[in-house]
Amino acid sequence: MSKRPEITLAQLRYFVAAAERLSMTEAAQAFFVAQSAISAAIAQLEQQVGVQLFIRQRSKGLVLTPAGLQFLGDVRALLLSLDGALDSARGVDNQVRGTVRIACFVTLAPFLLPELITRCRTAHPYLDVTVEEVDAEDGREALRAGRVELLLSYDFALGETVEREVVVQAPPHVILPAGHPLAGRAQVFLRELSREKLILLDLPHSRDYFLRVLSSAGLEPDIRHRSGSYETVRSLVAHGHGFSVLNQRPAHDLTYDGHSVAALSIADDVPSLPVVVASLRGVRQSARARAVSAIIRDVAVRTASVPRPGTRHRHGTERQVSATLQTHPSSESQMNRD
Repeated sequence: MSKRPEITLAQLRYFVAAAERLSMTEAAQAFFVAQSAISAAIAQLEQQVGVQLFIRQRSKGLVLTPAGLQFLGDVRALLLSLDGALDSARGVDNQVRGTVRIACFVTLAPFLLPELITRCRTAHPYLDVTVEEVDAEDGREALRAGRVELLLSYDFALGETVEREVVVQAPPHVILPAGHPLAGRAQVFLRELSREKLILLDLPHSRDYFLRVLSSAGLEPDIRHRSGSYETVRSLVAHGHGFSVLNQRPAHDLTYDGHSVAALSIADDVPSLPVVVASLRGVRQSARARAVSAIIRDVAVRTASVPRPGTRHRHGTERQVSATLQTHPSSESQMNRD
């Protein structure tokens, strides 16, 4: 029976640090040791594991080999499990400690992260929450590679290796310029916008979702502008360049440059987006991650329940929408002036 390699925790932590930074020098600085100590530990680790983990490039840093990339994910999961065991052993004072790394979908971040971090600091003063803002693809890869323990995101193609819990549903809504003929309404049927130009929030998976929402009502929109920035989309709409469909509603209608939009509920039966907190399937969550997950659930539900400007109860609005459709079968507006 072959002898198992004697791998140390220091070697594994040095390897993760070098892999995250793709630099032996920066990894050494993080641990306040000499670069030679990092290089020697990783070289010994490669010898003990029996595979090359890095390609060393002179003056260009490190590149993970395929074996190194796979090993990185496994080592991160191992270290998380170890940290969880240490948390349990230290948990006599019911306080979670250390660092928890989470990723958050970029358009959810400004709505949820500030309160999440504030609540975490209040409830768990010894816990450090670090955040990586991501799109759908980067979020999934951050989980799979072990860079983060938790992902707060829309449920966009996360795959079977990811465990997720739906914390809230985010229904889509339409935004229009404040001076649009329909802007005073509580709801709008999407077909009323068939002659309008679309300002598309152009992020991976998001763009497909918004186009599916419009297609479900028979619209093939004329896309005037695309942007990966949530606020750029709102500002373009506020200036009368088109309408848009979004999911998150700010607490006010102003854009960065002082113009205004009007947010209207969609009267059609269109799909909401589930907001999920996700983790890697089969990996035991640390006490830190469980504590943050509980706060995420509470913050997401509370944020979704906060009244937004222009929102009204659905009761009685169907009759209002139908009457408007009869008197205004189409809405030509300043959107088409360009």
